[in-house]
Amino acid sequence: MGTLPLFDEPSSFDRERLKNKLAELARHHVFIGTSSWKYEGWLGQIYTRDRYFTHGRFSQWRFEDECLAEYAETFPIVCGDFSFYQFPAEGYWKKLFGSAPRGLKYAFKAPEEITLKAFPTHPRYGERAGEDNSSFLDATMFQAMFLDLLRPWRDQIAILIFEFGTFPKFCYRAASEFITELEPFLASLPGDFRYAIEIRNEEFMAPEYFACLRNHGVAHVFNAWTRMPALQEQIAMPEVYTADFTVVRALLRRGRAYEQAVAKFSPYQNVTDAYPEVRDAMRAVISRARDRNEPSYIFVNNRLEGNAPQTIEGTILPDS
Repeated sequence: MGTLPLFDEPSSFDRERLKNKLAELARHHVFIGTSSWKYEGWLGQIYTRDRYFTHGRFSQWRFEDECLAEYAETFPIVCGDFSFYQFPAEGYWKKLFGSAPRGLKYAFKAPEEITLKAFPTHPRYGERAGEDNSSFLDATMFQAMFLDLLRPWRDQIAILIFEFGTFPKFCYRAASEFITELEPFLASLPGDFRYAIEIRNEEFMAPEYFACLRNHGVAHVFNAWTRMPALQEQIAMPEVYTADFTVVRALLRRGRAYEQAVAKFSPYQNVTDAYPEVRDAMRAVISRARDRNEPSYIFVNNRLEGNAPQTIEGTILPDS
């Protein structure tokens, strides 16, 4: 347990208006949500502080255990970043899906066990740090330890995202070498889920990359990130739309490191550094999706501007 941070509820945040606009967009197959959801900085915006009191005190445990249900009262979809760091057990999935209404849709990141070519030299990787990953793009492992456990909730899962961190030059000299390994992996995936690929190597955004994704009906993730082309540049590329749906992850301002964003924005109570270009790019994706009647999944991270709900509010609601 902990005491509640002493800040007033923002008077300008209109949760009901945001909820209604998000529901309207969802009816047109445009689903907008956030990357993760357990943020105390959203109390007074998305979350009601009294809902998580126990014995007169704010309970962090209760908040983290129960807040997804209240999140679903506003947002139609959420991206679970947690699955990048582990293969969640069956019991975890049962608890997660049971903690919110069935109408909430989900995106999940595939575990890094599948997308790391080599383990970074970081203490959390222990003895494996710096070693090649024998499970890289292991379709059998991915199916048995991830997809098979998720299948009971297939109708709630909108998209599965494979995030590939920046590969150093010694791993792949060109996009074609990466595609040589990616293509058979995508070909082996079962067709009852939607998939999307997020890359962090700008030079991989080449015709052979887009062709590979298009051949398998897999989407390129438009990602606002520190070392990727600006989001508005990505969406303007003629070959970039590789599936009959789109996926956007608005993560970081170009040129800003993740650690810098955490230090600058925590505890994510308010937007403190607006990024109009990314908001404009998201509006363009929304407009295109509605014009074409194609599903679009857009996820906003706190570390883009400081507070994901306010970023979304400022993107889709006029005069907010």
